[in-house]
Amino acid sequence: MEETWSRAVQGLSGFMGYLNRSPKEDGSAQAAAAAEAVNAETLLPDEKEFQHAAKTNNLETMERLFRKNVKINAVDSLKRTALHFAVAGNHVSAVDFLLHHKARVDIADKHGLSAIHLAAWSGNLEIMLMLIKAGADQKAKNKEGKNVLHFAAQNNNVRIVDYFIQDLHLLDLNKPDEKGRKPFHLAAEMGHAEMVNELVYLNLFTSGKDNEGNTALHLAAKNGHGNVVEVLLPQWEEINEVNQNGETPFYLAVEGGHEKCADLLLQAGSDINILNKHNTNALDIATQNGHTPLVRFLISKNIDLNAQSQSIFMDLQEEKNSALHLAIQKNNLTVIQSLIDAKHDLNTLNQKHQTPLHVAADLGNVEVMEMLLKAGCDLSIVDKQGKTPLAVASRSNHALIVDMIIKAERFYSWKKESCPSGDNLLSFKQDHSLQTKQIRSSLWNLAYNHLKMREWTKLAQLWKFTEEQIKAIEEQWTGNKSYKEHGHRMLLIWLHGVLTADQNPIKYLYEDLVRGGFQQLAEKMRAESNAGTDSKKCAVS
Repeated sequence: MEETWSRAVQGLSGFMGYLNRSPKEDGSAQAAAAAEAVNAETLLPDEKEFQHAAKTNNLETMERLFRKNVKINAVDSLKRTALHFAVAGNHVSAVDFLLHHKARVDIADKHGLSAIHLAAWSGNLEIMLMLIKAGADQKAKNKEGKNVLHFAAQNNNVRIVDYFIQDLHLLDLNKPDEKGRKPFHLAAEMGHAEMVNELVYLNLFTSGKDNEGNTALHLAAKNGHGNVVEVLLPQWEEINEVNQNGETPFYLAVEGGHEKCADLLLQAGSDINILNKHNTNALDIATQNGHTPLVRFLISKNIDLNAQSQSIFMDLQEEKNSALHLAIQKNNLTVIQSLIDAKHDLNTLNQKHQTPLHVAADLGNVEVMEMLLKAGCDLSIVDKQGKTPLAVASRSNHALIVDMIIKAERFYSWKKESCPSGDNLLSFKQDHSLQTKQIRSSLWNLAYNHLKMREWTKLAQLWKFTEEQIKAIEEQWTGNKSYKEHGHRMLLIWLHGVLTADQNPIKYLYEDLVRGGFQQLAEKMRAESNAGTDSKKCAVS
């Protein structure tokens, strides 16, 4: 419940919305009950009613309670008086009543906010003049070091700023708050182009940094305020200035997903490839945050696609990754495809000597793996543990991924030898098409009802499956009858190659069974095929 009031004023609902919050909005039911109990002890019933009347501008009730000698300066549990509520609600008549009856203007609530701060926030110059006439401290600060100029700038109240600077000449209000931010910083952060222009006119422009090293341009870019960025750019000399994290305004614009700001800053000369202190560039952060339009934008602006970054994920140790590694870790298919289309290095290595394909194999996402395999990744690269992507998928128990990689290994080996004209319809996923239902049914029947233990490996060797491929298939299932599933998967991988080569699978199956010493089985399979065994029940999926 102890969210500071000054944070609440940063919202667009204003102070009154904050004052009207119910205790339940700030915390648990227990906290609400505790707050009510504290209020009950702090305010007498008449005092509580008087504060509510000030909040709702009910002068009749205020007059009645005043005649009963209610204490008009009574404070609630947060040390707020009726004047706080009246000013926050922009109730001129209630404020006038309170000041006329000697309400104190110097009482600050538990966060250091006094009535003059609320008037600066609300922008009501009439109330401000009333408070100053009543003796309000024009230079009062809250506990965060903000004065009236900060609050007015933060909420775009130009008339208030003009009054204090041009009429009262209180230039010494233009000081940094506890976070090192001057009114100019706050106006830029909130996106108030009118206020920024006015502060420039009043010579209150600053290119200085706050305590985190952010300039007004950083704050505007971070929050996506393109209108303010446009105002600031003509005033700026060092556009690639970095904050304490090594972030430029351009980097922060990309991090926040603000394409317009990023484009404005690039046009003004921002370095698109500059790295922050974690050696992360704009493409990496856009990828990591899933800002797909920005990824495409950055690619179109020729950002370095293969810069190595350090990404910090909650479930991963810090490691250097390319944008493609990051997109795969985030499972962002659109970004992955955009990077592939932009000719990102498919075989770039991270600190673990993993290619993007290694990462995808470990995660086991079929759609990601399909993209990478079709793009032509190098399947033979080994990581620091000496494992290929196939071995990684096998270790992670991703049977579908294992089969896809073996299909790809066999396809690209065949493609290298035979140089086919095209493979636009190529896919490495499981085949569920109606066109292959009959042959898939026959292969299921062969694996589960005819091939004996170790016979499938004999066929695999005949079809030039490598020892690593056979081992990878065998690792997915264990048990006395696991060879049936192994054989079935091997046969479907073989079928993928035959169909890709546009060959007749029935003819080649018969010939290869004969060539492998399975003459009787070959005749039986041909007979079953001729008899239309595809109508038999099978478990092919």
